[in-house]
Amino acid sequence: MREANGDLFEPPVNVMDSGFSPGPPKSDSDFGFAFNDSNFSDRILRIEIVPDLPDFKSDGEGCTSIADWARNRKRRREEIRKDNVSDPVQFEEQILSCNMPDTDDGAGYENQDEEAVAMIEESPSGGGMSSQRLGDETAQIGGTSLTMECSADLNVKTLHISSPILAAKSPFFYKLFSNGMRESEQRHVTLTINASEEAAFMDLLNYMYSNTLSASTPTALLDVLITADKFEVASCMRYCSRQLRNLPMTCESALLYLDLPSSVLMAEAVQPLTDAAKQFLAIRYKDITKFPEEVLNLPLAGVEAVLASDDLQVASEDAVYDFVLKWARTHCPKLEERRAVLASKLGRLIRFPYMTCRKLRKVLSCNDFEPDLASKVVLEALFFKAEAPYRQRSLAAEDANVVHRRFVERAYKYRPVKVVEFELPRQQCIVYLDLKREECAHLFPSGRVYSQAFHLGGQGFFLSAHCNMDQQSSFHCFGLFLGMQEKGSVAFAVDYEFAARSKPSEEYVSKYKGNYTFTGGKAVGYRNLFGIPWTAFMSDDGPYFIDGILHLRAELTIRASPSP
Repeated sequence: MREANGDLFEPPVNVMDSGFSPGPPKSDSDFGFAFNDSNFSDRILRIEIVPDLPDFKSDGEGCTSIADWARNRKRRREEIRKDNVSDPVQFEEQILSCNMPDTDDGAGYENQDEEAVAMIEESPSGGGMSSQRLGDETAQIGGTSLTMECSADLNVKTLHISSPILAAKSPFFYKLFSNGMRESEQRHVTLTINASEEAAFMDLLNYMYSNTLSASTPTALLDVLITADKFEVASCMRYCSRQLRNLPMTCESALLYLDLPSSVLMAEAVQPLTDAAKQFLAIRYKDITKFPEEVLNLPLAGVEAVLASDDLQVASEDAVYDFVLKWARTHCPKLEERRAVLASKLGRLIRFPYMTCRKLRKVLSCNDFEPDLASKVVLEALFFKAEAPYRQRSLAAEDANVVHRRFVERAYKYRPVKVVEFELPRQQCIVYLDLKREECAHLFPSGRVYSQAFHLGGQGFFLSAHCNMDQQSSFHCFGLFLGMQEKGSVAFAVDYEFAARSKPSEEYVSKYKGNYTFTGGKAVGYRNLFGIPWTAFMSDDGPYFIDGILHLRAELTIRASPSP
């Protein structure tokens, strides 16, 4: 991959006094007045336009959408590969006709769709234009001329060019005009392009003089961008990238933009466009439960963009894990391929530290992951869960600027909890739930937030925090409830206790105790856990928010064997 280069040529400030230069535009960087003008040119560019492959649409002709453009380009690449394999003599001759020095990356000119072919010719005697063929047509206005030559299989255009202007914009032309060989001093330069590239290449040449393009549709801009990459005009690629970002984006176009870095040599020039495409997909599929089939059918790059988002709205990280396995099994039926994708791509997007311990156990026995990888991610997750809250926040802050943010918490619909389980002398669990001040503020006036499920005695339970009205005093207050997930008619007799950290000791202080025989779908709790109005609970000098976090604890103990 080549490094994007900036423009080398910067005209001096105020070189042309406005009183003595009525012709050129006022902008110092606009040399459009010199385009194809012999008075401001030192060379002649001969553009040989070879016919395209059968069924290939020229300049986006017939391509009514981004998808058509992508299919058209993919078909052309495949056909060119076949031709290069089946006709090695023609391929060899093409390389020999090129007088350009080798590229830095050693890519050569193996693909006529990806690399520009240049040839410098001797000037005709008398320094005039190149000799005319049968059927030549020449248009000339003042010092500007455009010569077109036509034959059965070849069209030729001849333009006046300025080598300093082209070299300043493009390392390709810079090397072409300064390779130190005798040919680089000749006035006539020949380039060979495909007919489908003609409009884009002419627009590119105009951009190199004027910094503007006539292309305005997504397909036309993409044609120019690909051509600019071939001739190493990074500034034009960035210009096209900006124009495409300003146009309405669709899922089709976003997925195509994600593929651009692997399709061009100067990937840095299109990185902002790729980032915008990732953001578009992340926002569109923010709630993947609304578009389950669409997201499942996304290609790998699209799924990566969606799952990398911190704002992904999912019930819990367990749901992300389940989705990743479903996608991998759908798109990678072979175990070896599936393991490779999970290890190198999708597995890094699962935030294992925020998965429940119950689901982490399943990771260890999941055959889709390499055993060593499964052990590593589960061990890391358990160590994170065992860390003190301040240490967890520190790890998340350190993780904020990396690509794979495994310690950063998403916007889960169900809040993560820490659970400590005991089997003896009685089945018991202690559940820790932390809520941010901002989360609590959003509960007013009648909202609620649920915890992730935790298990006791084989049954699933959850905590729910509410903003509700105190029935006696008629003011808003904070309530906490314990519920059991609905599963048949099984009943559990449970002792429970709610506690919260409070200042100044910052220790857990018991707020409410009770017992209840749970059946599926039932919940019990206290409507005003702290016995104060909502405004006092949320006040900055209140005792319950410590560094902006409300720390809650629920202790559950099964009192007797489940009744039938």
